[in-house]
Amino acid sequence: MLLLDYTNFNKSSMKESLGAPEYSYWFVRQAFRHLLAQLGTHISITDPAEEVDVIYNAARARGEPCVFLPFTAPNRTPLGQTCPTIPVFAWEYDTLPDESWGANPAEDWTYVLRRTGMAITHCSYAEKAVKRSMGDDFPIWVIPAPMFDKHKRASLDSKGWHKPFDLTVEGGLAIDVGAIDLTWFRPERPPIDGLGVLRALEATSLDPRRKPQVVSLGGVIYTAVFNPHDGRKNWQDLLTGFVWAFRETPTATLIVKLTRFDVEQGIAPVLQLLSLLGPFACRVVLIHGLLSDEAYRGLIDCTSYAVNTSYGEGQCLPLMEYMSAGRPVVAPDHTAMQDYVSPDNAFVIKSTPKLTHWPHDQRVVKRCMHHHISFEDLVGRYRASYRVARDDPGRYAQMSEAAVKSLRSFCSDEVVTAQLRDVVKHVGRLGAGVERAAST
Repeated sequence: MLLLDYTNFNKSSMKESLGAPEYSYWFVRQAFRHLLAQLGTHISITDPAEEVDVIYNAARARGEPCVFLPFTAPNRTPLGQTCPTIPVFAWEYDTLPDESWGANPAEDWTYVLRRTGMAITHCSYAEKAVKRSMGDDFPIWVIPAPMFDKHKRASLDSKGWHKPFDLTVEGGLAIDVGAIDLTWFRPERPPIDGLGVLRALEATSLDPRRKPQVVSLGGVIYTAVFNPHDGRKNWQDLLTGFVWAFRETPTATLIVKLTRFDVEQGIAPVLQLLSLLGPFACRVVLIHGLLSDEAYRGLIDCTSYAVNTSYGEGQCLPLMEYMSAGRPVVAPDHTAMQDYVSPDNAFVIKSTPKLTHWPHDQRVVKRCMHHHISFEDLVGRYRASYRVARDDPGRYAQMSEAAVKSLRSFCSDEVVTAQLRDVVKHVGRLGAGVERAAST
């Protein structure tokens, strides 16, 4: 079996593309590649129009099955190949785009899926949306990114309460919000003032002679990973809820890992919001940039809880990473998160579905639901999680073990490989059918 994969991004462009629309597809493809290589001959494609059918026709001539796996949203899926094509995509809404606009028929995802005849998505919520539009017999597989084995720990040593320690930040810029004058970022100040500060910080961070930063931490540490220009992440509630819950608690720290290629666009919106929240004793540390693998592992290891307050998730790689490493979460259990978030491993935030539009639909027509969290409940979940981390290590350990158990059964290499084998078998049967038809 030949397994051809493709995405719109590549390694050399990722630093400049961090936070761009659909950039996470590159990370998802990277997560799958070692398993694809185990299941057959794996080939990465850079130009589908030029490469895919050349490889497919050669494979077919020697009787070898071949499948093309573009890790893209359906409206960006390359079409027109003879090779069997299975788009691998994330989706976090209850309906599938089934209308075209802007003279682009591919904006109607049902048009694309009718042409491919099959698909892979990452959560049961998206599977239900596809089947509502395509029918219950449409071939679609729920296969999450295999994150567990990469992020599991040899021993379960996660801690809710941390004694003072130092975190090394290599490959990024760390800003301890308490150490800067937030008035530079208030609305009444000229924007150029605050941006000048950020440009100076960025210039310092890019100096190749600069040593990795060291941030002193302790207490209960929450970590959130998001792009502040992704409106689905609802990061404003995440930040304001944390400050509201811990305004007078210096031993509560929120680390925000920002996924945005530009330091001004990544950090300025967060500092502008924090400047409006008044004085607070809790700590907020912002980290910008593409961290080294070792530094990112250190960030996970020092975390007490990962946090998510989004309106919807197609799978949420950060939560899957942190939970695989035994970190409980503060998060809702809607959309993709309902597959692995539960009261056993999370402080579940209440949420309510509300009418919205598909995020890429410039018409902004209301066709689907997303989920708004309860701000009051978020504050309560923050405070309850802090008490457990500080006062109840036994319960924290149970939640940590439950996180590992949940993610092992959801996205381990063993589980994902078995699911991919089902896809390979299906494509093999399709190929055999084509050959039989050609010979009659």
